[in-house]
Amino acid sequence: QWQLVESGGTLVQPGGSLRLSCGASGFTLDKDTVGWFRQAPGKEREGVSCINNNVGWTDYADSVKGRFTISTDNAKNTVYLQMNSLKPEDTAVYYCAIALYGYCSWYETDFSSWGQGTQVTVSS
Repeated sequence: QWQLVESGGTLVQPGGSLRLSCGASGFTLDKDTVGWFRQAPGKEREGVSCINNNVGWTDYADSVKGRFTISTDNAKNTVYLQMNSLKPEDTAVYYCAIALYGYCSWYETDFSSWGQGTQVTVSS
């Protein structure tokens, strides 16, 4: 059974850094496209970053460009989201998911196999 599990979320001060992990079980990520999304209280879920492991292509939302970095460790079958210079507006539950059609998209309906999410809180 395919499953993704997010981890690494916690409380961090503004300007701090966190690395989120998206671990896969039941399949390997090395040829998949994986997206990170987030949902803040009272807001819709939004795309944050995406990596196409088949071609090594990455993409970022404008709000995180230059601060977040997505990467894959094939040996650990894990996709990471390195988040630097965190802001209070980055506070959200962060989710990872697999792209249904093999390409990056900002639409959550293009993704499946969602993890349970990990809470990131940026506050002093």
